[in-house]
Amino acid sequence: MNCFQERVKALKAHHEELLARKNEPVEWGNGIYDKWKNPILTAEHTPLEWRYDFSEKDNPYLMQRIMMNATLNSGAIKWGDKYVLVVRVEGADRKSFFAVAESPNGVDNFRFWEEPITMPDDVIPATNIYDMRITKHEDGWIYGVFCAERHDDSQPSNLSAATATAGIARTKDLKTWYRLPDLKTKSQQRNVVLHPEFVNGKYAFYTRPQDGFIDTGSGGGIGWALVDDITHAEIKEEKIINARHYHTITEVKNGEGPHPIKTPKGWLHLAHGVRATADGLRYVLYMYMTALEDPTKVIAQPGGFFLVPQGDEYLGDVMNVAFANGWIADEDGHVFIYYASADTRMHVATSTIDKLIDYCMNTPEDGLYTAASVETIKKLIAKNRNI
Repeated sequence: MNCFQERVKALKAHHEELLARKNEPVEWGNGIYDKWKNPILTAEHTPLEWRYDFSEKDNPYLMQRIMMNATLNSGAIKWGDKYVLVVRVEGADRKSFFAVAESPNGVDNFRFWEEPITMPDDVIPATNIYDMRITKHEDGWIYGVFCAERHDDSQPSNLSAATATAGIARTKDLKTWYRLPDLKTKSQQRNVVLHPEFVNGKYAFYTRPQDGFIDTGSGGGIGWALVDDITHAEIKEEKIINARHYHTITEVKNGEGPHPIKTPKGWLHLAHGVRATADGLRYVLYMYMTALEDPTKVIAQPGGFFLVPQGDEYLGDVMNVAFANGWIADEDGHVFIYYASADTRMHVATSTIDKLIDYCMNTPEDGLYTAASVETIKKLIAKNRNI
């Protein structure tokens, strides 16, 4: 074996060691969920064949010909007995694409399928696509709803000006995807989620209306809209079901994460909230619940954040960001929450349906004022004095 082949062998062994690394829960959590110690997917988890040319003649220095920057914001679905993520992979060229990774247990040993997803274009091709939410709908299809980003040609001299629409595609096998026309709305939409059931015989979407690509403007929070035909989806009316509030975690904007989980007590929702800080925007996760018979009716909303970046999770391409658009609820009640940190890597936290219901229904709401927060704490102190 020559030197080049030895280096290839060592590289593959090192990569396999990373892929096969066992994960373990972090001790002393908050009792609501367990975070797991190691990131489950990073840029280094992507297949070597995507990055290296293994021809000694063409790549004698064994360089990465195509570098990867991040693995983030993944949709999730249980596929047979596998835990499957549809991952946003970002290359060194800043272009994102979708790729499928699967795990036998949901917490480690995630491995990418052989090739990335080939996503057909809409009539107007998108420059970038990302952040797919996966919904197994009762109509029999698996839908992926994602952001399709294009340059805003009304501002030709501004290379940072962009527009966002919700791209829609569907599949039966997660390999062959059929692109439907982008969602038509009055406002920009980069955060849209398909509800898993028909509502009044129609498809239901969670939306986030925005006046611009970054700023929500007059967009008041998480919206709700019904659509007659998903193959030509158009939102004509939408209402806000989870509003933003001043001096809260949702002050700047908020958006639905993955589609909600149906439970006997109501629909469990995981969302993200954004507020402004002196160091930029801070993205955190929060939860709320809606009524089974009316998914637009909020029946519980714990105050404050549910999950935030901690430790090394804080560091990365975009600091101070936790984002989730995928979770899996097993039949035995265990829930796998897949979240990204700092727009750089993927993590997992695990909980149960019962714990998440308890958290939502028995955690105090945000009183919106300091005085209310202090009174809430004092009530808990008084209760503990009498135990």
